[in-house]
Amino acid sequence: MNRLLLSALLAALLAACASHPPAPVVDRSSGRTTAAADKRSGYYTVKKGDTLYSIALDNGQSYRDVAAWNNIDNPNLLRVGQSLRVTPPQAAAPQEEGVKPIKTTDVAEIRPIDSAASQGTTPVPAAASSNSPLLKQEPKAGKQAYSDTAWAQAQRTEIPTQPVAAKPAETTAAPAEKPAAASSDEVTDWVWPTAGKVSAPFSEGSNKGIEISAKQGQPVLAASGGTVTLVSNAVRGYGNLVVIKHSQTLLSVYAHNSKVLVEEKQTVTKGQKIAEVGATDTDVPKLHFEIRRMGKPVDPLKFLPPR
Repeated sequence: MNRLLLSALLAALLAACASHPPAPVVDRSSGRTTAAADKRSGYYTVKKGDTLYSIALDNGQSYRDVAAWNNIDNPNLLRVGQSLRVTPPQAAAPQEEGVKPIKTTDVAEIRPIDSAASQGTTPVPAAASSNSPLLKQEPKAGKQAYSDTAWAQAQRTEIPTQPVAAKPAETTAAPAEKPAAASSDEVTDWVWPTAGKVSAPFSEGSNKGIEISAKQGQPVLAASGGTVTLVSNAVRGYGNLVVIKHSQTLLSVYAHNSKVLVEEKQTVTKGQKIAEVGATDTDVPKLHFEIRRMGKPVDPLKFLPPR
């Protein structure tokens, strides 16, 4: 009896376990979760040494936005393995597998529905409708004597086998559309952020921007108009840092400042003094200057005017 009861209980437990999916596996040593969310586009997995400021900078976002998207109250409280959204929610919606967007550039051919064909009846030619003066529906009273003239007239009024296409009405050609205005993301009006020679050029592997040799306290200027999104010294290797967002895709970075003259959320104009050259988190006074597109560093010399 005890064996039968034990077997029944074991079978019930196995059935209950089989009805629930397995929970995600968590590595307690690092806090990393092996969930599929870490692989979704628009997300970033926190690594050792990361800060919310550096993550936002590397993804071309404001750290305030990243904090809001992830319900983070304290930017200093991040854990290794944490998955963060780094793109706006509406921009990161994944597309369902196997579903392709409808092409809106294809032109649909519109044809009238043949009601007679849809009802299974033989269509009547347009020229043979009841309103056509060419169709003789019934004998008329009286007879016409045969003559060459009457025969010629009958030949001329014979019903055509195909309707004659009407000549299209002449229309005035529509004026050519004006070319679309340049995208607001294409910022083309730049100035050098400070005076001095470029001591280290841009390099994708080692230098995310350019180094400009300068004197301590020398003015640092906004390379183009925009909004200040970050004033901080929490990004390792940058010292006192200023970040300006110029468009939805472009931002500029000014590092190693001795003094910062602007605040976050402040709107600045091209050439406005925003800081002074310094040597914070570096060995000699200089300005480290970057331009980033969608968070990815690009060569500033391709944007700045030649000198």
